[in-house]
Amino acid sequence: MQNYAIRRLLLFIPTLLVVSMLVFGLMRIVPGDIAILILAGPGEEGGTRFTQEEIDELRERLGLNDPIYVQYVDWMRGVVTLDFGDSLFANSPVASDVIRRFYRVSLPLTILTVSIALALAIPSGVTQAIMQDSPWDYMLRAVSIGGVAMPGFVVGTLMLLVTVRVFGWIPPLEYRLIWEAPLITIQQLIMPALALGYLFSASLSRMVRSTMLEVLREDYIRTARAKGLKSSTVLIRHALRNALLPVVTLAGLQLGALLGGTVIIETLFNLPGVGRATIQAINSRDYPLVQFVVLLFATIFLTVNLCIDLAYGVLDPRIRYG
Repeated sequence: MQNYAIRRLLLFIPTLLVVSMLVFGLMRIVPGDIAILILAGPGEEGGTRFTQEEIDELRERLGLNDPIYVQYVDWMRGVVTLDFGDSLFANSPVASDVIRRFYRVSLPLTILTVSIALALAIPSGVTQAIMQDSPWDYMLRAVSIGGVAMPGFVVGTLMLLVTVRVFGWIPPLEYRLIWEAPLITIQQLIMPALALGYLFSASLSRMVRSTMLEVLREDYIRTARAKGLKSSTVLIRHALRNALLPVVTLAGLQLGALLGGTVIIETLFNLPGVGRATIQAINSRDYPLVQFVVLLFATIFLTVNLCIDLAYGVLDPRIRYG
């Protein structure tokens, strides 16, 4: 397994290189001139307070007049030395800003969301499998289908409407750090975490149900029952453990998406997370910030996928890596 992990880690380099080329090229073909946006400022009409000479001077200072391959080489030289550049608008290092948003907002939200999703999905999926075609099965399947069908902004909006109109309560508007005011942080994160947890648990519970039904029909399950083992032992130690392999894959992909930030939910609940910052950076053509975020997302997904592959060997001892 150690050799396999090393080989996978070495594959990170060409993968990230291809990702860096794609995001660098795509950001350069997006319509809009970053120099005009910077000179115009927020909320101003471009071209009303500056001249073409000022635009050309700013483009030259930012290095935007250089050939694209020269700009890419200069940027990659900084990436190798862990210097990802400064934001074109905030004039601050993009790495520190994104990482600060990540561990202050996106990471706590992800941990809470995954905990809620697993707490909902696994019992629901197991219940649907062992009570197949019963009223409980149909009811839980309907709830799961609703979570798969409804977009995040609908679930989040409905939750806000219910809490405001029925309970007369809204989450705090100003985000506070969890180590400064944990109660306020939990109050602000619990609703978006419940919304995201429900959405992600819907597909997970359907996967648990499907794989559990398949595993429960295997010969070794009938053999375990014939030996007189307790139903709970058969379900947990034999059936659920083997049914979790595809569930771990799906959960890992969802975890990677959550760590990258959820734009709609963060905007709806006024959370200053990574996803919201990314959309703002794309709209303002903040090249260094977008490029760093995409590289960070790619690294997270590669790491999560590697952890998923290694987890297979833990869940199923029959799996061996050469």
